[in-house]
Amino acid sequence: MKEKKVVSIEDRIPKLKQARKKKANRRLIFYLSIFFILISIIVYLQSPLSHIKQIQVKGNEFVSKDEVIASSKLTTKTNIWTIDRSKIEKEIGQNDVIKSVEVMRKLPWTVEIQLHEHGHIGYIKEKGLYHPVLENGEALKSTSKSVIGDAPLLSDFNDKKFLLQLAKELNQLPDSIIRLISEISWQPTEKNKNKIILYMNDGYTVDGTIRDFANKMKAYPSIVAQLEPGEEGIIHIGVGSYFEKTGSEEKKKETEEALDESS
Repeated sequence: MKEKKVVSIEDRIPKLKQARKKKANRRLIFYLSIFFILISIIVYLQSPLSHIKQIQVKGNEFVSKDEVIASSKLTTKTNIWTIDRSKIEKEIGQNDVIKSVEVMRKLPWTVEIQLHEHGHIGYIKEKGLYHPVLENGEALKSTSKSVIGDAPLLSDFNDKKFLLQLAKELNQLPDSIIRLISEISWQPTEKNKNKIILYMNDGYTVDGTIRDFANKMKAYPSIVAQLEPGEEGIIHIGVGSYFEKTGSEEKKKETEEALDESS
């Protein structure tokens, strides 16, 4: 049998000291690394390196980028880590045009503001200019000299309550029907404050009411499909749905007079 080599304590002590020294050095390096990382973070947070360099605004059509940024109170001197997103969203969301807003950090230096605006459902004409009307009934200050054609002209709505009711109804209509409407005129009577007259792009006139307008107007394409091409008349969608033919000049004149009396 081979004899086991005996290592004396004197031989082992240098190796133990060396191992302990390496362990102590590793521990020192670890703590120093943590220290310098913390110092770097503090310096970064206190320096312009942590400031916002770009503010992106997306989803805006009626609200300008500058207006949104001004409402957010964000600047290139704002620390990207100190922004209160909920507070900023609340401030921007006070604009009647905006339905919802989301503020996001896009590291390292960008803040993105994503807007969802109320859709526009029509235009009103004032002093020769056309103002978009939103689905919440608000008429915008922004103007154009002509109607784009993506929504009807809303005439004679001098009571905002009825304009808001109509806006809610129009918002429920599919775009395919909205595009068929050229103009909607509010023509209240003593018996029916909700009376409206629609002038359609296909030449027909529709006599209706604001109340439950969306549901009743959805039947318009099927009613028109049953009519003879070129047939003139008024489509009634108030109490029931029916077509009133006005082919003769005499009948047409009587209908126009009746409409004038009800306006």
